Amino acid sequence: MSDSEKNLNPWRHLGSHALTVVLSVALTVTALHAFPNLLLPKLSSLSQITTAQPAVASIPKPQSDSRSFVAAAVNRVGPAVVRIDTERTIVDNTPDPFFDDPFFRGFFGEDLFPRMPKEYHQRGQGSGFIIDSNGIILTNAHVVSGADTVTVTLRDGRRFKGEVRGIDELSDLAVVKIDGQNLPIAPLGNSSDLKVGDWAIAVGNPLGLDNTVTLGIISTLNRSSAQVGIPDKRLDFIQTDAAINPGNSGGPLVNERGEVIGINTAIRAEAQGIGFAIPIDKAKSIKDKLARGEKIPHPYIGIRMTTLTPELAKESNSDPNSPFTIPEVNGVLTLQVIPNSPAAAAGLRRGDVILEIDGQPVTSAEKLQSIVEMSRIGQPLKFKVQRGERIEIISVRPGELQDAPRS
Repeated sequence: MSDSEKNLNPWRHLGSHALTVVLSVALTVTALHAFPNLLLPKLSSLSQITTAQPAVASIPKPQSDSRSFVAAAVNRVGPAVVRIDTERTIVDNTPDPFFDDPFFRGFFGEDLFPRMPKEYHQRGQGSGFIIDSNGIILTNAHVVSGADTVTVTLRDGRRFKGEVRGIDELSDLAVVKIDGQNLPIAPLGNSSDLKVGDWAIAVGNPLGLDNTVTLGIISTLNRSSAQVGIPDKRLDFIQTDAAINPGNSGGPLVNERGEVIGINTAIRAEAQGIGFAIPIDKAKSIKDKLARGEKIPHPYIGIRMTTLTPELAKESNSDPNSPFTIPEVNGVLTLQVIPNSPAAAAGLRRGDVILEIDGQPVTSAEKLQSIVEMSRIGQPLKFKVQRGERIEIISVRPGELQDAPRS
């Protein structure tokens, strides 16, 4: 066939090639049927090559029983978290505006309508967690303080009557005892090991919603009670963004291993996404005394104070109405000395600037409070004080706060 014929009839050329391929395949199939072992070794080798797996990394399949670290942590501590229901009787002695009207009582007489206090029952709810298999429970003092009855409910539905063994209002901690054996316990961690940014898991019963879990991080450490807005407490709090709501109080704040690192205790109504917890190390230091019903001693010296910086002192000194000149240094300024207090007995004065205690620099009121709280009642503390231009050393013996005179 000439080239011109191929160009004129290309389909005829392709048809001849197709016929050749069909005949070749047919002959090969016929040969395999007639001589089955003829190409077996080569086909076998070809099969091994073509069925080999590609050299790429394989992705493991998720196990059906896999869980997140949050689920594992909650599974470890959850059975020991309890709901605490309380009831207290409130006596209201507020005068009735109608029956206590002088004209009414004068007209009808005192005996006809005697003054009667009104009583009503107040119910509350909080959380707690078991730390001993025989039924020792840690919670907040404000959850059970003043309660006439305490009822403890476990996650499995069992209910127990609770006995308040000990309360410490200043640290907002309490111990409740229930009669039980082989109860689940919550493992305690160490709050001293915490770092900002660590995971934080809050477990409890907020707003009556039992067995609620929220997740966040440690936002900051050593947040003073004054900064939190409860200056009557003696605490440095853990701050977290894990959601903490009413009813969470007394429940555990847990790390990623399921260990209790804090006790959820405080929220600020005007804040969103901010919660606070008592470091578990503080609870561990007093829980046994509370369980025995002992009082927790709190040392005090009896001053009102504020943190002082050179800038603040200079600003005050520039005011012509300032009552006295303040040393322009870093320290703690004494605003008032409570009469008949340890500070008064030692000779501290208003306007003194406390620079050191037992050799430790004191640059904030929170630091001074922490040093005093960690001291021993009756054991003298050596105060380095600047009074005007002079430096003086004053020995102060802390007293027991519950014995403090009223200012």
